[in-house]
Amino acid sequence: MPKRVLTGTVVSDKGDKTVVVRVERRVKHPLYGKIIKLSKKYHAHDEGNAFHTGEQVRIQECAPLSKLKSWTVLDRIGAAVTPIAEANLDVPASVPSKGTKEDKAEKDAKASKGGKKAKESAEADA
Repeated sequence: MPKRVLTGTVVSDKGDKTVVVRVERRVKHPLYGKIIKLSKKYHAHDEGNAFHTGEQVRIQECAPLSKLKSWTVLDRIGAAVTPIAEANLDVPASVPSKGTKEDKAEKDAKASKGGKKAKESAEADA
């Protein structure tokens, strides 16, 4: 009987000589007919610790190597996608400080119901 070969993405490479590969498959819902993604994780043997998180790999079924491992990694299909950090150059150099006396006076004037009396007292404070 031929050995099964699956394609998936490495989601963890923390174990020694072991990687966890997520294999996604698309199935049609039996009642509603919507195509949905189902995924399953497989522990696979990686002899040289050569595969890292995010890489696309092919795994092949083998005799059990441990309690969870019964797959070996065959080869790398695609490299890991690394996000590029972009610098935000549109930010102004100086940010206005919060809590100046004028801002405080405006807030007090808006908050009070008297209006004129609050403005007069705020101007006297400034």
